[in-house]
Amino acid sequence: MPPADADDHVLATWLAEVAGRRLLEVRGEGLEGKELKDAGDAAAHELLMTLVAEHRPADAVLSEEGKDDKARLTADRVWIIDPLDGTREFSEPPRDDWAVHVALSSGGTLIAGAVAQPALGETFNTGDAPVVPPRTSEKPRIAVSRSRPPAFVQALAEEMGAELVPMGSAGVKMMSVVRDVADAYVHAGGQYEWDSAAPVAVARAAGLFTSRVNGDELVYNQDDVYLPDLIVCRPELSEQILAFIAEHGTD
Repeated sequence: MPPADADDHVLATWLAEVAGRRLLEVRGEGLEGKELKDAGDAAAHELLMTLVAEHRPADAVLSEEGKDDKARLTADRVWIIDPLDGTREFSEPPRDDWAVHVALSSGGTLIAGAVAQPALGETFNTGDAPVVPPRTSEKPRIAVSRSRPPAFVQALAEEMGAELVPMGSAGVKMMSVVRDVADAYVHAGGQYEWDSAAPVAVARAAGLFTSRVNGDELVYNQDDVYLPDLIVCRPELSEQILAFIAEHGTD
């Protein structure tokens, strides 16, 4: 249990880690395929909803797996949760590129967040912000989907002389920039607030650049939770990425 006076950063981290441990248990129960995916989604969602209600009863919650209670729009504080980001990868043991996202928003701004990668044994959080290592690759690296890297990102990579690094969940892709596994993640194929809230909070705390693909700020706890595009990258790459998209678009 977290201490009774745990601040939001500590609580977010604890919530993500507890849900991650539960998901590892579910993964070890012998289920496969859709059954494993559904069991993981349900177990992590139910646990997180119970724990937030216990430790922050006055706060609202927006979860991928829950009903969207519009009361959150007038709430001072809203937890934005993805109980299992990367369900496909979760269902393919021993893959480790799946995550748990727990973020806290106030006034549309992210004020705390944690991303647990349970199978990696790592949790990245805003309370103990990660230090991004110096870049170890001569070429820039762009994290992309395992199965469907978008054409515009392939063109961007050619323009930058970059290589593509395929991996699983959105959160894992963003944390790959924190970890110096990649140098950028550029996405325009459709996402929701819970896909990016916690990873963006951590990325910002680590000093990375974050924005929409047109350069606008990422804003959370909106009426429409569809937040289709974003950039997370090392700051020195942001101008080149934004300029390429401004000229060529994302189609």
